[in-house]
Amino acid sequence: MPHILLAEDEPRITSFVASGLEAAGCTVEIAATGPAALEAAGSGRADLMVLDIGLPALDGFEVLRRLRARGSALPVIILTARDSAEDTVAGFEEGANDYMPKPFRFDELLVRIRARLGDSRIASSPASLVVDDLELDYRARRLVVAGRLVDLSAREFALAEQFLRNPDQVLSREQLLSRVWALDFDPASNVVEVYVRYLRRKIGSERIATVRGMGYRLVTPAPG
Repeated sequence: MPHILLAEDEPRITSFVASGLEAAGCTVEIAATGPAALEAAGSGRADLMVLDIGLPALDGFEVLRRLRARGSALPVIILTARDSAEDTVAGFEEGANDYMPKPFRFDELLVRIRARLGDSRIASSPASLVVDDLELDYRARRLVVAGRLVDLSAREFALAEQFLRNPDQVLSREQLLSRVWALDFDPASNVVEVYVRYLRRKIGSERIATVRGMGYRLVTPAPG
């Protein structure tokens, strides 16, 4: 099982990336500061590090610089909001193997990790996700509802994916904010409620139940 070191200090991003990597069959070790990342990277446990530049105490560039100075060949993918040409060049000059700007698509990050590791044990993104008569088509970026094609916006698609990945489970507003609007949401907004309403209009209001005081749940038919 690939061991990924995630060096990131933003809790929402950490939760979003870690949950995706674990679902893909990886073990994840988290380091929230530069010194912690450097120590964990030098331990020999990790197969690859996903590294944020804006770490506290020691920034990602310095972590990478010191790691390479020690002779470590650990594959490193920089994941950062600093996306200028100068920062990108600096990242590669310090020894990064890849550089991804935020905001990012998780499936692209997963593809890059698989490519760096050459590891088939990391599950690739499926072509579709099926729950009962709902099928989420990743290639066409649309939903099939009882044989009927439904076009979704990018946010609607991401929200539908969360429900289909967790059928009959209650997903809180905070979980949905973190997973769907991980990088750019206002915690005080009603964006979840608005997009749940949009999605209900397209797939049927009865399919997404409101669990009062807790969140929302994708309803699937009872067996037999």
